[in-house]
Amino acid sequence: MNRKAKPGTLILVPGNQVKMAKLLLVEDDPNLLEALQLTLELEKHVIDTASDGEEAEFKIKSFEYDLLIMDWQLPDKEGVDIVKAYRQRGGKTPILMLTGKSRAAEKGQGLDSGADDYLTKPFDDIELKARVRALLRRPAVICDNILSCRGISLNPSLHVVTKDDQVVQLMPKEYQLLEFLMRHPNQVFSQETLLNKVWPTDSEATVEALRTTLKRLRKKMDPEGQIIGTIHGVGLVLRTE
Repeated sequence: MNRKAKPGTLILVPGNQVKMAKLLLVEDDPNLLEALQLTLELEKHVIDTASDGEEAEFKIKSFEYDLLIMDWQLPDKEGVDIVKAYRQRGGKTPILMLTGKSRAAEKGQGLDSGADDYLTKPFDDIELKARVRALLRRPAVICDNILSCRGISLNPSLHVVTKDDQVVQLMPKEYQLLEFLMRHPNQVFSQETLLNKVWPTDSEATVEALRTTLKRLRKKMDPEGQIIGTIHGVGLVLRTE
């Protein structure tokens, strides 16, 4: 059945893929950290990493994430203590605990500390990705949809973008910036917020990198400047009308 909508309406069609999210991955084993980061980046997520508790706590307090993946045992403190302190401060972000502990009482301790789910090491990529998808579906801000707005369509499942039914090839950051804006239509975001949401925190991204990415994106998707607008002194907005 074809659905018709007024011009400028944001259309959401059920799909199969969780949207791009920004995750903090905390793991002290460098080999495992690298492998998990690659796995999650292949799922189109933006990944920040930390290898000890001090670094993890700094990033949790300084930046916003859609999901925290926390190793239980870290060189300087235990992940459960970090999770407990985060929840006591009112933190609401979903948390997946990674642990080598297998006893029910120990797993219960992790959940009681405020974790939403746990994975017992060793685990495979399939299970990790499934747990991440399940946790990311919980918040209302994350949904499995094809996004359409004013002739632009973005399919997260196929990672395909079209303009007026013609496929447009976007570079990764162009795609991620467009997806973020389409997920939050008619909301104004500062340059700093967009950098925090679309680029890894420890990257060397600058405001100039954002401007360059935006310039290329507009050239491909919005050459007349009618959709991705700039409110001078405030930020960017994707307009549905």
